[in-house]
Amino acid sequence: MEGLAMLRQLIGEIQELCKLHGSPLPYNLHRHHHHQLLPTLHEPLIQQHQQLQLQRWCFLDFNNSSVDDGYYSLVMREAKSSSIKMVENCKPPPTKKSRRDRSCENLSDTAGSNETMEEHIWKEFPEDLFEAVIAKLPIATFFRFRSVCRKWNSLLSSDSFSQHCAEVPQGHPWFYTITHEHEYANSGAVYDPSLKKWHHPSIPSLLAKMIIFPVASVGGLVCFLDIGHMNFYVCNPLTQSFKELPARSVRSWSRVAVGMTLNGCSTDKGYKILWVGYDGEYEVYDSFKNTWIHPGSMPPNIKLPLSLNFQSQSISVDGTLYFMCAEPEGIVSYDMATGVWKQFAIPSPPHLADHAIAECRGRIMLVGLLTKNAATCVCIWELQKMTLLWKEVDRMPNVWCLDFYGKHVRMACLGNKGLLMLSLRLGQMNRLVTYDILSREWTRVPGCMFPRGRKRQWIACGTAFHPCPTAVA
Repeated sequence: MEGLAMLRQLIGEIQELCKLHGSPLPYNLHRHHHHQLLPTLHEPLIQQHQQLQLQRWCFLDFNNSSVDDGYYSLVMREAKSSSIKMVENCKPPPTKKSRRDRSCENLSDTAGSNETMEEHIWKEFPEDLFEAVIAKLPIATFFRFRSVCRKWNSLLSSDSFSQHCAEVPQGHPWFYTITHEHEYANSGAVYDPSLKKWHHPSIPSLLAKMIIFPVASVGGLVCFLDIGHMNFYVCNPLTQSFKELPARSVRSWSRVAVGMTLNGCSTDKGYKILWVGYDGEYEVYDSFKNTWIHPGSMPPNIKLPLSLNFQSQSISVDGTLYFMCAEPEGIVSYDMATGVWKQFAIPSPPHLADHAIAECRGRIMLVGLLTKNAATCVCIWELQKMTLLWKEVDRMPNVWCLDFYGKHVRMACLGNKGLLMLSLRLGQMNRLVTYDILSREWTRVPGCMFPRGRKRQWIACGTAFHPCPTAVA
């Protein structure tokens, strides 16, 4: 009886499907006395029905089709063919591939082939386009490419390539740092924040015999001050382009500060260096003339003496240099184009120590250690132009500041060009942290290892500079 019920259900479904699609019914199914055929059709139809049910589950696509669609398709195919292959029913319908997948297949096919670059095409590659592409390469990649051929190496002295480099927007600055350890006297290390990697360029032999400090930078050049002989040197840390500046007429060195600006958009038009002393004496070096100019002393409206420190480096905004002084408290500025001095009385935030000014897109910032009730934290302020007051805008995460609680911490700001590197010293331990003023992101700097495997214990001083392979001292 159960088999008979299944047979009736099957015949009814076939009748409905044929009526729906206008197909004639088999003759035997039109007869009113079809029950007379049941004994002879019972066994084969039940087997056929079970086979259809099994094939039906292999064919269905539950995402795009309904049960009826799959069932009807299977019945129609059964009417045309007596045998149905299970593999064909299980095979999913073809899908349209995305453009990315097609591109990857084409690239893989190309990579697997033995095709070579057409020499007659690439040897006529436009020179200006070639230089424009090379100028946009990462600095580390460019210096690896210099060893390919003499032509690529000669790009450093090419005026057109220098122009292409000047048109590339500046990214994050690099940091040139100095340590004065006995085994590695005056060994410099350059940190690339984009790759989070330390480089160890060689120092010119003349500087290796001196106690030097990087005091300013501009256009890919770094200005060094020799403490022992009181001389200035300018160097490109990437290419070792080196220059010793002529002696100055003023020999006072107590509490001095140094600033540096470009005459144009690159070092092709020269640069200037400003030296200023606590007593108001100052001189300006012009790289085109290769001489120091002594304009005289500061005007009477500037209150003297100035408590300056060359390790608290100056910042440059639109050709104007800004120096921070402790006494009198505030900032002094010098316009390199007009020669005008100005002084701003700006009180520092309370409980502040080891502070320095920084610059970000024309904004003047302040970074320093804020210590109160044995708790120490690094804070960032911005100068409000209308009120000439400092407004706190950010501070180091509290979980980092917990390590400073109850300890004597010293801080040095090694960079002031939008990305700051802070050297935090706790006894014999030195921690380096970068701070992005725009994104307000604090990042730990990996430990600096010397080439022979010894880890640097502390950073004596440093400066930020934008790497430029074509800058000439």
